[in-house]
Amino acid sequence: MACFSNLGLTLLLLVVVLGSSSAKLSTNFYSKSCPNLLSTVKSTVTSAINKEPRMGASLLRLFFHDCFVNGCDGSLLLDNTSSFTGEKNANPNRNSARGFDVVDNIKSAVENVCSGVVSCADILAIAARDSVEILGGLTWNVKLGRRDARTASQSAANNGIPPPTSNLNQLISRFNALGLSARDLVALSGSHTIGQARCTSFRARIYNESNIDSSFAQTRQRSCPRATGSGANNLAPLDIQTPTSFDNNYFKNLVNNRGLLHSDQQLFNGGSTDSIVRGYSNNPSSFNSDFASAMIKMGDISPLTGSQGEIRKNCRRVN
Repeated sequence: MACFSNLGLTLLLLVVVLGSSSAKLSTNFYSKSCPNLLSTVKSTVTSAINKEPRMGASLLRLFFHDCFVNGCDGSLLLDNTSSFTGEKNANPNRNSARGFDVVDNIKSAVENVCSGVVSCADILAIAARDSVEILGGLTWNVKLGRRDARTASQSAANNGIPPPTSNLNQLISRFNALGLSARDLVALSGSHTIGQARCTSFRARIYNESNIDSSFAQTRQRSCPRATGSGANNLAPLDIQTPTSFDNNYFKNLVNNRGLLHSDQQLFNGGSTDSIVRGYSNNPSSFNSDFASAMIKMGDISPLTGSQGEIRKNCRRVN
């Protein structure tokens, strides 16, 4: 009897420990603690996008770049401190990650309606969803309950975010390592239907690659000189057709060899993902549905929950 009791106690303790360390995200996490959260975030995101439509892509990209580095924990938002060098100046983010001031505005608005309750990591997740919807994409129910990291890592950002020079195998491998399938990879890459890229990230493609539409390459060459160091920060839309509308034209561009980045065109280049790209190019509802599912999946990457991390008062620094 004593042996059974000890076993029962051990199992009970195990359940308690596991329960506390693997708290689940949920779509109604703040329904009681911050009932006006979603409307507060959306109004601030709407205002920012109305001022500058490109901001929607920038906010969406922040969520990607946060989740791909040690999980969706708001670490990307942290400024450097004496104890760590943050992610903002890592190669994938330097001179390109933007929208931090908008996140500050959202956090300030949220703090006004429920102070000390909502994490910066969750704000990124909601703002990404709202940006897609505002620019014409599908909406979805965002799972919430993440907490904020107390540290960040420039080296992890340098290694964790696939560069635009990646080939298909490298892309599939990196996404697989995070629990994302090849279909998730293609769907999430469809976020490049909005936003812009710097000349330095596509120069080699428009001058050196053969799997590119010649007229498209010539158009891009006009604002992106061949010489390294010249016009490096000049911008071009990732989707030449509808750069501020969330639609499936990105995939139509790939089918016509008009992917701006090397990594974009790798998705349609005689490889295993060609059929997925062609399917999305013909069926926008299929793309929208898969994109929403993949965003929910990406939002599940290694979140801090329960008693892990903290709820930052200021998204740029630990409490």
